[in-house]
Amino acid sequence: MPNASSWSASSPLLLLWEDSSGTRIFLSLLYAVLAISGTLSNVMVIYLVFSFKKLQTTSNAFIVNGCAADLSVCALWMPQEAVLGLLPPNSSALRSAEYRLLRGGLLGLGLTVSLASHLLVAFNRYVLITKLPSVYQALYQRRHTGCMIGLSWALALLLVPLLPGLWTPGSAQQPPPWQTDGNSRYTALLLALAVLGQTALLLHCYLGIVRRVRGSAKRVSVLNFHLLHQLPFPAAPPPPRRAQRRLSSVSVLLLCCVFLLGTQPLVWVSLLGFFLRPAPPALQAASWLLLCSLSALNPLLYTWRSEEFRRAARS
Repeated sequence: MPNASSWSASSPLLLLWEDSSGTRIFLSLLYAVLAISGTLSNVMVIYLVFSFKKLQTTSNAFIVNGCAADLSVCALWMPQEAVLGLLPPNSSALRSAEYRLLRGGLLGLGLTVSLASHLLVAFNRYVLITKLPSVYQALYQRRHTGCMIGLSWALALLLVPLLPGLWTPGSAQQPPPWQTDGNSRYTALLLALAVLGQTALLLHCYLGIVRRVRGSAKRVSVLNFHLLHQLPFPAAPPPPRRAQRRLSSVSVLLLCCVFLLGTQPLVWVSLLGFFLRPAPPALQAASWLLLCSLSALNPLLYTWRSEEFRRAARS
């Protein structure tokens, strides 16, 4: 296992233990690409929703909430990691505990709210597709929607101060928390179980939508989740029923696969480190990078199948 000196040499990049300057430069460039693409895509989605009244729906409110959280990762955290990865390992900027805590707080806040927004979007779609319109309208009033969004941020603000060792890389005097700190190991375990529970609820919602769409005679696209009778203009003629159901199912399954690919590696790496032995450093770094990359991909996942977003972008 790497010692404390090898950890300190890689402290600017989350879970990067390599002393090689080539690896540090590569990951810095990767962070820079994710930061630029993620910032632009998240800002674009927020701008479109606030600029076009037709996009100001309850479902899009949860998407905007996730985009705002992802900006904390893409626009604030990733650029710092990209710059710090190019600094010498003994730079004074890397030894400041307060600065590492600030970076960890930005990452923890963004990821926590982003994961909560995934679940809010999934549940919103589940209620819209599988329940009566009256149930949906009663549950998702403006006040209730605001409370749900506010609770996601309040939960994140409560959890982030409790997880400083989990979100913040170690220092030259302190090895990684999951090696020596039992409390941090249990915190990582609780986080992994929480993400597993959130994933189970998300999959339940989306698989329930797939079953409903495949067994329903209604021509509803799952990812175009506006109430059709509320549109101020006639909807375009839908494709044949069988093709529409197949397209909706594939879109939902693709979204689920991307989400699982981004979240589950870190979950199982954390469980492996708690119950058996720590995973190889490269695998830990890759699992964190996959989770962080979701912040850049989320806007595309939730808008690429929406005709309304495409029209707004073209205009």
